[in-house]
Amino acid sequence: MNKERRRFWLCAGAALVAGLLLRLWFIRHLAVVQGDTLVYGAIAKNWLQTGVYGFGHQTTAAGLTVVRPTLIRLPGYPLFLAACFRLFGMENYRAVLYVQAAADLLTCWLAAALAARLFGRRALLPVLWLAALCPFTANYVAAALTETLVLTTIALAFYAFARWQDAGLGFNPWLWVVAFALAYSLLLRPDQGLLSAAVIPAMLWRSLATREPSRHVLAAALPTLAAALCIVLPFIPWTIRNGRTFHVFQPLAPRYANDPGDPPPLGFARWYRTWAIEFASTDEVYWCYDGNRIELPSLPPRAFELSSPAASEQLRDRTAALLADYNATTNVTPAIDARFAALAAERIHAHPILSYLGLPIARLFDMILRPRVEMMPIPDEWWRWKPRPAQAIFAAAYAALNLAYVALGCAGFFLWGRRHWLSPGSSNSGTNRFRQLALAMAASLILRCALLLTLDNAEPRYTLEFFPVLLAWAGALFA
Repeated sequence: MNKERRRFWLCAGAALVAGLLLRLWFIRHLAVVQGDTLVYGAIAKNWLQTGVYGFGHQTTAAGLTVVRPTLIRLPGYPLFLAACFRLFGMENYRAVLYVQAAADLLTCWLAAALAARLFGRRALLPVLWLAALCPFTANYVAAALTETLVLTTIALAFYAFARWQDAGLGFNPWLWVVAFALAYSLLLRPDQGLLSAAVIPAMLWRSLATREPSRHVLAAALPTLAAALCIVLPFIPWTIRNGRTFHVFQPLAPRYANDPGDPPPLGFARWYRTWAIEFASTDEVYWCYDGNRIELPSLPPRAFELSSPAASEQLRDRTAALLADYNATTNVTPAIDARFAALAAERIHAHPILSYLGLPIARLFDMILRPRVEMMPIPDEWWRWKPRPAQAIFAAAYAALNLAYVALGCAGFFLWGRRHWLSPGSSNSGTNRFRQLALAMAASLILRCALLLTLDNAEPRYTLEFFPVLLAWAGALFA
């Protein structure tokens, strides 16, 4: 091994060790095993012990175990948890977090390796260090949730895309790696269908754009079509199971995570969308509905704004009365939800542009640019200086760091685009062979932004999926 190669592996190893230590610190001090984690864990445990994909573990008077089937979560993450429980012990979430740390380090390496293929080998080490020391993705290793594995599948899909086209665009092993990454990503979260919607058309475009004149169009497209079929195949038994068990056609998971027979809170969700922006509202209002009290002071003043001060005051009084009726039982009824729907209709009529355009865009920017301290013991309203100045300073620094990562990725993409697409003679550039891959990466972010505009609740974790792409694009600045 020559001196240069030895230095490279020492630097790469140091980056991975630093990344591992950072993730172990998060696991040691900020591990989160609650909420959705316990839902996934209950499904995995019941699946292993009873063979039923569900929760609500009960024992009847006759000593029989009863588990209520469910379809509110896709089987990708429960399958991962079941494998960990089988290997390391039932409900051993600490072991799950260590496995996720390894998966996240793999994501770091894949993002760096992708940057090296896009921009040259000089980009690998800087991107690897950026990825390994990124606290935002490392933090979610300490939560037994889908995010870490989703990031791994995103990085793997784009890296395998690059390797597949370099291997000849045919039925080579990298084609099946792409198919696996896209299929498992979709099994983890239904919104990851957008990743397939970005990658598969780009693969098809690449195949057809480079086919030989004598080659039939179908023959050139066949590998991509085979990969698309492999993505769909795992959902056939899932859809059949849901049809037999619940008598519904449900190939993915429902938007509001409700089983058939459990009405979704459509009226409340519509009312919430007419005023909510920041994550604090998600935590203090949205997550409290149907089970916990919702206090009027938790709502911002814009939740009561109508066309005139008098109308706004009346709306405030009606909202307070509705919340008082709800808080009396904290149980959702069709009548309560209908009253929320009536409030929503009144507010939308008064502010249609704000409701359908302004607020969704504001929620999107909140998800992208927040400090990402939601997994830390820091108040949701982190900007309030007086109660905890040290925490406010830390959160502001975190926000600046998050903005720096976003800026690096965007700057790398635009720099690369200017060099290879806008410069004279760029069509002859060797790097231009990755045009379709770059567009697929951009399309994945655009499609995700479009989806996030339709969501009720602003959660920063929904934009973590940007980071594998942003990290790879940042490599252009070091090429």
